[in-house]
Amino acid sequence: MHQGSRLRPTLAGLALLALTASARSEVPTPAASPASAPAERPSAEAAARPRASIEAGPMLQAMEKLAADVKGWGGTVGVAFADVGTGETVAARDGHVAFNPASNAKLVTAAAALRLLGPGHRFVTGLYGKLDGDRVPELVLRGQGDPSLDGGALWPMVRELVTAGVRRVGAIVVDQSYFDDRFVPPAFEEQPNEWAPFRAPVSAVALDENTVTLSVRAAEKGKDAQVRVDPIGFVDVVGTVRTTKKGDPEKITLELSPKGDRLVARVGGHLPENSRVVRVRRRLDDPRLVPGHALRAVLASAGIEVEGAVKLGGAKEKRLLASHRSRPLGELLALLGKDSDNFYAEMIFKAVGAEKKARPGTAEGAAEVITAYLKEIGAFEEGMVVKNGSGLFDANRITPLGTTALLRAAYRDVTMGPEFLAHLAVGGADGTLRGRFKNLGDRGIVRAKTGTLNAVASLSGYVLGPPGRAPLAFSIYVNGIPGKVGQARGGIDKVVEAAARALWKDR
Repeated sequence: MHQGSRLRPTLAGLALLALTASARSEVPTPAASPASAPAERPSAEAAARPRASIEAGPMLQAMEKLAADVKGWGGTVGVAFADVGTGETVAARDGHVAFNPASNAKLVTAAAALRLLGPGHRFVTGLYGKLDGDRVPELVLRGQGDPSLDGGALWPMVRELVTAGVRRVGAIVVDQSYFDDRFVPPAFEEQPNEWAPFRAPVSAVALDENTVTLSVRAAEKGKDAQVRVDPIGFVDVVGTVRTTKKGDPEKITLELSPKGDRLVARVGGHLPENSRVVRVRRRLDDPRLVPGHALRAVLASAGIEVEGAVKLGGAKEKRLLASHRSRPLGELLALLGKDSDNFYAEMIFKAVGAEKKARPGTAEGAAEVITAYLKEIGAFEEGMVVKNGSGLFDANRITPLGTTALLRAAYRDVTMGPEFLAHLAVGGADGTLRGRFKNLGDRGIVRAKTGTLNAVASLSGYVLGPPGRAPLAFSIYVNGIPGKVGQARGGIDKVVEAAARALWKDR
C-alpha cells in the first residue's frame, strides 16, 4: 500500500508534532512494570492480541514468518510492540525472554545518560597548574571522560597559556583518575587480539577515540608517499610506502609496537600515483600517556618549551589555567544512536558511574546505577543484565518488553524525550538505517537503533504515528543465527513495515 504521495506534504514536522503532543502535555510517569509476578502477566494469546484501533493481522503474520525462519536456522526470536500513549502491548512473542541485544544496549546507555546527566551535560577537559612567572612547574592535563576530544581541542587551551604569558613547562602530568585503570570494558576481552577501532579502550582523558590513524598520500611514481600519524607526538614512524604507477593495487601495512612510553609504527607497502589518501586506523593498547605526548607537541609548536617528561598523576592540583568543554550530551548521543559508536557508548557509560556512583568511575558502578534507573521506570525484568554500555560481545541481556518499557518512558520524559528521539537513526535517511525502510523513507516514521553481532540481529525504536496518534515502541531480538544475520534483518524489517502500514491505515 503506497501512501507516500499523500503524506509527503505534512511529514516534515510529524516527528516533532507527535513528540510534542505526547511529551509536552503528559506528566512523565513510569511505564507499568513488565517485571510483575507470573500470575499478573498476560498469556501469549492475550499479549499478541491487537488493539481494536490497529489492524495487526499483517504484522502478526510477518512476526510468525520471522519466527518460523529463525527456528529453521536454529535460533530464537523475541518481539514486542507497545502503544507509547497507553502503555498497552499491541503484539508480543517471547516478550519476557532475555536476549543478547547487541548494540541495542546503547538505547539503555543513552536513556540513562540523558536522564541522570541531562541533555545539556558537557564533558570538561582542563589544564591545571601553578603559574610562576612565565613557567608552570607541572602542567596537569585532566579529563572527565569526553568521548569527542581530539587533537584540535588542545590548541585553544595552549593559546590560553600563551596569552597568560607561559613560556616554559617543567613536566606534563596526565590525570586519568576520573576513571579507574581498567581500560578494557567488560566482555571486550573476548577478542584480545582485535586491533580494530571498535575495540578501543576507555580512559578519562582520551584523544582521537584512543586510536592511532595512519594517513598515506601518494607522491610521484618511484618516490616515497607522505605518511602522517595522529595523534601527533606519540608515534615514531619507521619504514616507507612507495608510490607506484597508476592502476596498481593499494597495499598498506601497519604494525604498532611499544618503545618505552611511546609507540613505534612500522609501515610498508605501496600506493598508486594520484590515488586517494588512504587511512588505516588501529586501537591503542595503553592510552594513558598519549594525550600528554600530543600536548607536548602542541606546546612546542606554540613556542612553549617543555623541560621534563610526560607522566601520570596530578590529581591534587586544583588551579585551572585553561579548559575545553564538549558539545552537549544530547548532541553527542547521535554517535550512539545513528552511528553505533562503541567508544562513545563505553565512555558515556563509565561517566554515568563516575558522576552518579563514585569516583573513579567503574563499569560496575555504572551498571549498578543504570540497572537502578531501569527498575525505577519499570523497564527491568528478571534475566536482564547490564555489563557494558555498547552491547559489544556477549555481555548484556534485555527482554523485548523491557526495551519497549524503556522506549516508552524515554519518549514520555519531558526532560529528555526530544533528544532521545533525535539521536536515533531515521529509516531510509541516515545512520545505520540509511539503506533500510526506503519505501518509508519519505515519511521518516521509523526511528530506531540497529544491533549486529556474528549471530545476533536486533532492531528497537519507534514507528511514529500520524498527527494525534501516539507512536508504537517496538523491540525485535534474534539470537543464535550465525551466517543468517542478513536474512534475519530482512524479516525484521518486514515486521516493522507491517506495523507502520497498520498505524498509518487510511492515511
